Amino acid sequence: MIWKWLKRSWKSSDDKAHSTVTIPEMLDQLAESNDFLAYNAHTNNGTVYLSYSNPLVDADILHNHLLPQLVKYDINSIEDLSKAIPFEQKSMTMDAEEAEKKIMNGFVSVQLQKGDHQTILVPAGLSRARQVATAEVEFSVLGPKEAFLEALDTNLNLVRKRLPVHELKVDELSSGRLTKTRIAVLSMEGITNKENVDTVKQRLNEIDFDQINDSSFLAQMMADNSNSIFPQFIDTERPDRVASALAEGKVAILMDGSPMALLAPTTLLEFFVAFEDYFLNWIIATSFRVIRVCSVLFSIFATPLYVAILTFHYEMIPRDLMPTLITTRREVPFPPIIEALFLELTIELLREAGARLPTKVGQTIGIVGGIVIGTAAVEAGLTSNVLLIIVALAALSSFTTPVYKMSNTIRLLRFPLLLAAQFWGLIGIVICGTLIWTHLLRLTSLGRPYLEPLFPLRLSDFKDTLVRLPFSKQSLRPIQMQTEKIERFKRKRAAKKKDIDE
Repeated sequence: MIWKWLKRSWKSSDDKAHSTVTIPEMLDQLAESNDFLAYNAHTNNGTVYLSYSNPLVDADILHNHLLPQLVKYDINSIEDLSKAIPFEQKSMTMDAEEAEKKIMNGFVSVQLQKGDHQTILVPAGLSRARQVATAEVEFSVLGPKEAFLEALDTNLNLVRKRLPVHELKVDELSSGRLTKTRIAVLSMEGITNKENVDTVKQRLNEIDFDQINDSSFLAQMMADNSNSIFPQFIDTERPDRVASALAEGKVAILMDGSPMALLAPTTLLEFFVAFEDYFLNWIIATSFRVIRVCSVLFSIFATPLYVAILTFHYEMIPRDLMPTLITTRREVPFPPIIEALFLELTIELLREAGARLPTKVGQTIGIVGGIVIGTAAVEAGLTSNVLLIIVALAALSSFTTPVYKMSNTIRLLRFPLLLAAQFWGLIGIVICGTLIWTHLLRLTSLGRPYLEPLFPLRLSDFKDTLVRLPFSKQSLRPIQMQTEKIERFKRKRAAKKKDIDE
């Protein structure tokens, strides 16, 4: 007890000492860096003391809008100085911590003279960001082309432009002891479940890390199960998808310095939904979704089934196919598991090399390398033609997943299934698949079931998962969101379609 009291006393004394740092002491500490400037600027009847971080301040604002105003007026007090500065977002403070935070975000400290304990903070931040460009990760032929940038204010503008209503609420936080990263939590008042919003803000406030450089850091630190390979947040670069998710009742997280937004809570089936589906006829969109799900299942189980059948279950091979398999494997000296691992690892190496190299070189490596290595492996008798086709199709199938992080998960799942197929055949695949399914049953996103609407079974939520029904049939928001207002529109009114001459 005495030791705890001493620790508490030391901590409180340290906090008190930190809080008693004055503005002159804080400015002297910042001046130890060569990129921090502090000097006296001449005014109409004297001088004022300016302090700022040179890389963060826009020289045009400083020299064309701030300094010329100081020459026009007689400045005898801090009040006169405040009146002479024509900036709406200026603030006067004696708090050293607040002053340091704003100076390191592009504000200029203006004082009557060096050593004053009071300062006026003037916004003069330098904004350098790329122009709004088209989406690269979630590119679509139809629909809007805009994508998020690394600038938080620009990203908020892109969302506000699509939801110009007062119900859209933005709660701004900061995270990272060193980076002090700005984070915005977006929600729709009257629609979004407040429990979800509070959960997101609580988890953000509980993050204790020195640097937060991208929204992927937040997704890992806020996940319900950080040890799961399944992503529990949808990351997107499309403002239109964020606006749609907010209207549906989700919570969106935007971060300064990251071009990706996070959406939660989410479900497994949502990772196979491309936003372009909503720009197509509902029958076509549904067909594409079914194709994606079937492609994912093929990508995960095709190679393990090949290994299991050729190793343990010869009787399952059709009689007409048996001669072909015997012919292709006659010169192969390795068991199926070795050639399968060889091809799978080769595909992963080509994919990783293509991703790390410059774009044009990476495309060449992926195409030429795949053709050359595949042909050489078959001619050398290291693998069979049949398995090469299966592995290539499985790799192509994994690319159909619209969300990149889920495609990484699918790529990884094949390897434990391959090993299980080698040791126990089809029983091993069933055991491994059962373990994966059990994990998914227990997994949650912001406390909501990850497998909804499959578990718990909610038939009404199937209208926009594996299938996409017409918009007139989607009058209710998903039950999983637990929204305050579940109805989107009056279904009876939407069902009435009368022409103008009727």
